[in-house]
Amino acid sequence: MNPVRSVARLNAGLAGQWARVATRFMPFADVATQELPLGRLLRLSLFQVSVGMAMVLLTGTLNRVMIVELAVPAWLVSLMVALPLVFAPFRALIGFRSDHHRSALGWKRVPYIWMGTMLQFGGLAIMPFALLVLSGDSIGPPIYGQIGAALAFLLAGAGMHITQTAGLALATDIAPAHARPRVVALLYVMLMAGMLVSALGFGALLADFRQVKLIQVIQGAALLTMGLNLVALWKQEARNPGHAAAARRSEARPSFRASWRAFIGGGQASRLLVAVGLGTAAFSMQDILLEPYGGQIMHMAVGATTTLTAMMAAGALIAFTLASRWLHHGGDPYRLAALGVLSGIVAFASVIFADPLRSALLFRIGAAMIGFGGGLFSVATLTAAMNLQANGQSGLALGAWGAVQASAAGVSIALGGALRDLMSGVAESGLLGPALTSPSVGYSFVYHLEIGLLFATLIAIGPLVRPAGHQARSTSTGRFGLAEFPG
Repeated sequence: MNPVRSVARLNAGLAGQWARVATRFMPFADVATQELPLGRLLRLSLFQVSVGMAMVLLTGTLNRVMIVELAVPAWLVSLMVALPLVFAPFRALIGFRSDHHRSALGWKRVPYIWMGTMLQFGGLAIMPFALLVLSGDSIGPPIYGQIGAALAFLLAGAGMHITQTAGLALATDIAPAHARPRVVALLYVMLMAGMLVSALGFGALLADFRQVKLIQVIQGAALLTMGLNLVALWKQEARNPGHAAAARRSEARPSFRASWRAFIGGGQASRLLVAVGLGTAAFSMQDILLEPYGGQIMHMAVGATTTLTAMMAAGALIAFTLASRWLHHGGDPYRLAALGVLSGIVAFASVIFADPLRSALLFRIGAAMIGFGGGLFSVATLTAAMNLQANGQSGLALGAWGAVQASAAGVSIALGGALRDLMSGVAESGLLGPALTSPSVGYSFVYHLEIGLLFATLIAIGPLVRPAGHQARSTSTGRFGLAEFPG
């Protein structure tokens, strides 16, 4: 036997075995398609990393720093954190404008992602100086700090919404229809990865807090945002000379009102948006209550309650894995969303019963299932919104989804805290009778309300679910690497 041929045959066999191992165990190894190579997809997903970093900075790190280290009143901090919500309802308009944007260079999505990037950068760049004035460590009046901080939060929040809306629309444009569920899962995982890494990094950098270090961290985040989004945008959207020609001819564009009416006219889109609003409100109302419930009601230590967020994240990652497999094999996204809602009902029931049963384990299981159900619901409804796009108007569909989702989340979080305080006060005053004077009454009221909203979500989404016998099967035989994780 020829030794050269034997070596060549051995190398070919090993290469084939390694390729199969890689696609089975490496994350996203086979998410790529001929139209969307893996390197290009991973670069595009970097905009989600920058958005996740900004979310952690605005709603987590700065929240604590402003209240504790800078002694800013809590009510003012809450107002600042809520300011980005003002821009959320405009995501549908942003998506529509990106669908019909006529750049002289022939781009639709890139100008909007760049605009969002600049707004994020600007908000983060001026933020530390506004906070220093707000803290009273400067000569100027505090009102200047309040105005500057409000402007910084508003700019950063607007940039996040614009970047994410146009970025998701761009991903929809360049991803083939059969690969969109896997692309959605990847983008969600990258968002969570950005949040996780940013949270750990900010915590480590600000462990020894100094105001100078705060300036360095926030402005470093601003520079990193610019760098990540520039890399994400590089050679992603092909230039279309038709857009440039239309811009020169100044042809009339379709109106937003007419396009919106056509989008919701069939009834399917409007019902989906109602379901997204109800479901998001149901899953989000407890966001600021879960850890206080664990400490005050379940008597868990601080270290134990901090693990609840990690458990919710783990549940969400498992949901992304299952969702990618389900949708890749032709599963109905509405049926998957309904499964997420049912998981949420079980989750909130577990949290409620954990108190009378004095079971910390049941409480932790409930927390993980909240993340699992919310993950299934989010991925499924976003995929359904992607599938609603027609005539190249993916931006309108995804913008509408984002607007409803962000607005419902913000309003429900604020409402959850207010309802908990209100019902706890009513219970402690004795108005509900001697049997309902426990501090858990306020929490329980909110959790029962969330279960009610989830049942309403099922009613809204039910007519959209395809019969089991009409499930469309994907013709693709490739497997999604994330769905093939061990365990």
